[in-house]
Amino acid sequence: MISGQTIKKDFPLFKRRINGKPIIYLDSTATSLKPQMVIDAVNTYYTKCTANVYRGIYTISEEATAHYEKGRAIIAEFINSSSVEEIIFTRNATESLNLIAYSFLPYNIRKGDHIVTTVMEHHSNFVPWQQYAAVSGASFDVMKITDDGLLNLADFPKFITKKTKVFAFTAVSNVLGTINPVKEITRIVKKLNPECLVVVDAAQAVPHMSVDVQDWGADAIAFSGHKMLGPSGIGVLWMKKQYLETMKPFLYGGDMIREVHEKTTLFNDLPHKFEAGTPYIEGVMGLGAAALYLKKLGMKRVRDHEKEITGYALHALSRMPDIFIYGPKNPEQRGGVIAFGVNNIHPHDVAQVLDKDNVCVRVGYHCAMPLHEHLGVGATVRASFYVYTDKHDIDMLIVGLEKVKKMFK
Repeated sequence: MISGQTIKKDFPLFKRRINGKPIIYLDSTATSLKPQMVIDAVNTYYTKCTANVYRGIYTISEEATAHYEKGRAIIAEFINSSSVEEIIFTRNATESLNLIAYSFLPYNIRKGDHIVTTVMEHHSNFVPWQQYAAVSGASFDVMKITDDGLLNLADFPKFITKKTKVFAFTAVSNVLGTINPVKEITRIVKKLNPECLVVVDAAQAVPHMSVDVQDWGADAIAFSGHKMLGPSGIGVLWMKKQYLETMKPFLYGGDMIREVHEKTTLFNDLPHKFEAGTPYIEGVMGLGAAALYLKKLGMKRVRDHEKEITGYALHALSRMPDIFIYGPKNPEQRGGVIAFGVNNIHPHDVAQVLDKDNVCVRVGYHCAMPLHEHLGVGATVRASFYVYTDKHDIDMLIVGLEKVKKMFK
């Protein structure tokens, strides 16, 4: 079993004190902290091999290129991709999803076609489909959820038809914590319409549980490095080669080119066709180190730890009067995130009081306004956990919430 208290030693930020108090970091769904191993990997680029990739035939350029492609190979193995050519580096999960919207939709979706997503989506997996439907004449539908925050699998035949060209959904809700059965959902969608592109927002899944894209069976997944202990500004689109080969590039410029003539241009092979310009080399190095760190911990242990912490937090919060928890109550059905409300106290007031004891939580709509509208609530408070979270952190959250309630009584 992972010990959050022991893991904390790998993360330099926990050495910091603000007003003499330690940091209680409960905002990992927004971004994760970085272990020293990742920081060292990024620094290696700056101190030992700062050079552009691919173009140089001198030593440090070749070293940088090797580090960059090693990072791609590590990520391919981490999610069990069948080929490194299916790993496209982007800025984040948002850009990965938008790449599909810009490079796949215009050439495959027409007036009269159909796009479906769910009400629990992050805006990044909602707005691109909504906006393209608006300009293309395609219809756009949003699947609702049960009172427990789950998708009803029996509803799929009502939404997925022969006209449905894209179904996009999250593997794990960044608000409700709901873990969707990706493999089962993909199987259902493909049975209803084998031609429907299945896109998975895996930003809250890849960092927290074992993800096998071949086992899932989806056509594309997107995730961000900064949510899995890696640097900000690096993300991944994994997509089946059969689609990537026929899609147009997202951006034009350096290194996505094979040949340019006055009248014609030939694009580079995969994955470089979608990686125009100088890439975030040090970000890929840091992301590779993050994946190796998680691999060393073991993704089953990572998931087991989060279930334990989430269960502990659910139990503690549910015992408090005036606290309302959103999403599944069973930690087996949810990731390490809990959105909740405190009766008659604005979430921003809750967060400000917690901050006085360095308890870091997120408040607002969490880039999921359709979900909040569906729930009939405004902003919520969100506490989220990761490998470095321990039960003491949850205890401090509860202590802080008691202070909140006394202050606004």
